[in-house]
Amino acid sequence: MQAEPKHTNRLISETSPYLLQHAHNPVDWYPWGEEAFERAKAEDKPVLVSIGYSACHWCHVMEHESFEDEKTAAIMNEHFINIKVDMEERPDVDQIYMNFVQLTTGRGGWPMNVFLMPDKRPFFGGTYFPPAPRYGMASWPQILASIAEAYRERRDDIERSTADIVTELRRMSVVEPVDAALNTDLLDAAFLSFSRNFDSVNGGFGGAPKFPPAMSLEFLLRYHKRTGDDRALAIVEHTLTRMARGGIYDQLGGGFHRYTVDAIWLVPHFEKMLYDNAQLVRVYLHAFQVTGNEFFKLIAVETLEYVRREMLDASGGFYSTQDADSEGEEGKFFVWTPEEVESVLGEAAPSFCREYDVTPSGNFEGHNIPNLNASGTLPNGRLADYDTERAKLFAEREKRIKPGRDEKVLTAWNGLMLAAFADAAAVLGDSEYLEVAKRNADFIAREMTRDGRLLRTWKEGAAKLNAYVEDYANVIDGLLILFQTCGDAKFLDEAKRLADDMILEFWDQERGGFFFTSNDHEELIVRNKDFYDNATPSGNSVAADVLLRLAKLFGDEKYERFGVAVLRLAASQIRRHPQGFGRALSTLEFHLSATKEIVIVGEPESEMAREIFSTYLPDALVVTKADQSGSARIPLLDGREAVDGLTTVYVCENFVCERPVTSLDELQKVLN
Repeated sequence: MQAEPKHTNRLISETSPYLLQHAHNPVDWYPWGEEAFERAKAEDKPVLVSIGYSACHWCHVMEHESFEDEKTAAIMNEHFINIKVDMEERPDVDQIYMNFVQLTTGRGGWPMNVFLMPDKRPFFGGTYFPPAPRYGMASWPQILASIAEAYRERRDDIERSTADIVTELRRMSVVEPVDAALNTDLLDAAFLSFSRNFDSVNGGFGGAPKFPPAMSLEFLLRYHKRTGDDRALAIVEHTLTRMARGGIYDQLGGGFHRYTVDAIWLVPHFEKMLYDNAQLVRVYLHAFQVTGNEFFKLIAVETLEYVRREMLDASGGFYSTQDADSEGEEGKFFVWTPEEVESVLGEAAPSFCREYDVTPSGNFEGHNIPNLNASGTLPNGRLADYDTERAKLFAEREKRIKPGRDEKVLTAWNGLMLAAFADAAAVLGDSEYLEVAKRNADFIAREMTRDGRLLRTWKEGAAKLNAYVEDYANVIDGLLILFQTCGDAKFLDEAKRLADDMILEFWDQERGGFFFTSNDHEELIVRNKDFYDNATPSGNSVAADVLLRLAKLFGDEKYERFGVAVLRLAASQIRRHPQGFGRALSTLEFHLSATKEIVIVGEPESEMAREIFSTYLPDALVVTKADQSGSARIPLLDGREAVDGLTTVYVCENFVCERPVTSLDELQKVLN
């Protein structure tokens, strides 16, 4: 019988798995909210805001070392009002204080620990602090003592510094549009920057640590499509191949880990994030369309199957993350020794170990992360090689204790994965993937929408928190892909409705661009406007993308004005740092390219439709005239009828149309 916990704090009433992990700390944690700040004002204490997420390895380390320690907790409780924040639930709070930490220390990350005045102004912050001094770092108890003393003895100095800091944080949110017209010079300059930073040996860009650059690769595929530049395609192919052969990819179970600590894609931090896998699925699918390389298709399918197996709630929503740790050790679930492999594979073990870099000395802390980059000789991936052996090892691995899983459902990330399954259903002609996408879209409409407004997070039947612009934009994106795939106008109707709400609630009427938070959101010290495509695409980048597509679908210049205004605001930043704006660059490619409008009169499962969906057409909009019972009128469908009772395709470019075609040969000619 499990003993009653010695401590329980206010986090016990939360739904976030990350907050619940801290509910039995001796620290007197509050969730983010006015109750904590009112107490700070009443008792004249500084506020500690500690921010992380459930799959964060160093967040777990700091909890175990410091937040579970009663002596340390006593110091925190005596001198501070302590708030725990799940950065995945509250990215608005995280953005503000991450900007502060990066501004004042030159680096950021999680766990993030920031000290605030009772009115939420920050005055000191950092990331991980050890329990005792080491590696030139002060200990957490030393930090606590210093901050408490400064708050008592040097309040005036803190007041002056916070005023300057808040001014600077507000200045960071002000972006001016470029005066010059948007043109392809910006795209050419971006491509040259990617070329210069390309790691021609290992793939990817720059050195360690290495993150999977899905949005940058998407841009390069589009750039190759428009210009025919084979260098862009070579960067994509090499990077996708090296990643999929590396330790960052789960060679037995599918799916990608968050990033690698090295430059060769070998040793990951082992957490798996829904958003990474959603974006990578699409770039592997699109690379398959462009190259015909079956290996890229295989990786996309394996990743989708991992998500369907491990990350799909019975209600239709997708979970957020899987931890790096199991049984208190990072990566324990994923690594092998030669003896463990031999016990499962018998005589086949030596060959498998040779190909998958499993050695007695190991490639990770005496154990082995299976990969094909270090010693594998299998040509261009692996395809059918060692499928039987991999299946046996996977079955054995399933008997191990699995890493923890964060089962909250986040709207923005679900929009990303909705787009991935809908895209896969189209490209691969897979009805099961289409059903997953439809169920997810219905789940979002049913469970994550209240009074017509999106909410941010859902767990076990309860949804809460105002949605952010990234939630709206990514759901609209997923709905548009789903509409193009299945032709059901209800998804287009909902996309248009959400787009109108997004403009109403998030648009900055004075300076342009979309605020991160809605007009009726709680007031924070800064109302941020984010353009940077980081691990996930910025709300502004995706909003511009979907609005430009809606403008083409409905022939409505209003949507185009908003989309172009965002690109003009982002343009100067794109020029300075193109690698931080992969999604914005893809959106700019769409805006500057000749758009094909394709109308299929017939069923989306027809042979003609299959030809369209299997072709890489990043600048095309596809409308199927099969079920148009929705309320929104689509001008592209006006006068479009079947010819002689056959499935008929109308291909137009910027509203100038070719003759309708009814055969595959004719279709291939007009598509190319």
